[in-house]
Amino acid sequence: MKYISTRGRAPELSFEEAMLSGLARDGGLYVPAEIPRMAEADIAALAGLSYEETAFRVMRPFVGDSFTDEAFSDIIARAYAGFGHAARAPLVQLAPGHFLLELFHGPTLAFKDFAMQLIGQLFEDALTRRGERVTIVGATSGDTGSAAIEAFRGLDAVDVFILFPHGRVSEVQRRQMTTPSEANVHALALNGNFDDCQARLKDMFNHFDFRDEVRLAGVNSINWARVLAQVVYYFSAAVSLGAPQRRVSFTVPTGNFGDVFAGYIAKRMGLPIDRLVVATNQNDILHRCLTSGAYEKDTVHASMSPSMDIQVSSNFERALFDAYDRDGNAISLLMEELREGGFKVSQGAMERLREHFDSGSASEEETLATIARAQTTMGQLICPHTACGVKVAEDLRDPATPMITLATAHPAKFPDAVEKASGLRPGLPQRMADLYERPERVTRVPNDLDALETHIREKIAS
Repeated sequence: MKYISTRGRAPELSFEEAMLSGLARDGGLYVPAEIPRMAEADIAALAGLSYEETAFRVMRPFVGDSFTDEAFSDIIARAYAGFGHAARAPLVQLAPGHFLLELFHGPTLAFKDFAMQLIGQLFEDALTRRGERVTIVGATSGDTGSAAIEAFRGLDAVDVFILFPHGRVSEVQRRQMTTPSEANVHALALNGNFDDCQARLKDMFNHFDFRDEVRLAGVNSINWARVLAQVVYYFSAAVSLGAPQRRVSFTVPTGNFGDVFAGYIAKRMGLPIDRLVVATNQNDILHRCLTSGAYEKDTVHASMSPSMDIQVSSNFERALFDAYDRDGNAISLLMEELREGGFKVSQGAMERLREHFDSGSASEEETLATIARAQTTMGQLICPHTACGVKVAEDLRDPATPMITLATAHPAKFPDAVEKASGLRPGLPQRMADLYERPERVTRVPNDLDALETHIREKIAS
């Protein structure tokens, strides 16, 4: 299995090389050169299997010879051993034909744990075998950062630096990043928004002298291994509802497009997905693009669903790559136009995108109303990101096809918004009950590339 860049000017890499590299050296994102398909009988055979066995069967074709079967199976087992639910990703029924996929039973109570716990184990195994050490730098709108720090804390082969927008994440999200005491993890509060964090991260990857000096690696959803891990729960959920004999649809609250792109990969693999619905909050660049064809940056407005407060959705580049018939030059031109503010998607590419994706958005008022309604009529407390998904799913779902909405975070990660809407303040699980008492360790940093690189060099050397 080989991996190629969406911009067509980087060398092909193996799974392990693509994972450790993160961003391609031409600025593109790695994708498989070919998408393996699962036979209908193989999908049907997933019924009744553990989540770990499903994960092995779904992901194994993408790994190639980077890991042996035994090593890969052990890595998966370690990755999910700390989850708080035996099913890992259980389904809950909200209404006739509408189901919630609970993705918040991992160590940091968010869907990012499915990918990050796996990638932490993959990195440790690969780097130990190679006798190497890397510096991981990530950008987060909240959940990626806490999941990364939890996954890599205390590991011998990595130093981890997470950039998050100062004052624009929930208190629980911040404390999950700032309270770990291990010396190899560092929380950096950047003066700016998430798009600024993501831009500085890409700047570091494109500054090749620095990248090579510190052995830079990335674990944002620009890393293909992150997307691959998320493909698994589309299979486990769909098979639970009768796939492959029965088609299903998914609604995905998303800002950076990685989670819904994982659903697209599942569909390309042969999973009978009818529609993939992109649900955004008031920062609705993806919804605007999928309805108008114009991908134009606007002001990022702070919301009660901060993990979706994004205007530059990095993983959308992967979807565009397929929509433009894998033309790396075309994608490079679009990304250059994006630097100037935006671009228009061609008619042919829009038709290909709309073959798979629908979209909708939820205002702040609609989000609050959905949280309240879910509690009173469905018996479920949901986080504001999940509420965006539930609202859009209710608007767009076809009663003839089961709809699965992804519950991306535990409501306790956003207690103020949930309490405002429902009158109930969700509590943290017992294992996190002392989170608000733990001492914090965080560094305020400017939105400046040179200052960030200097800080990282100093911390690595100390």
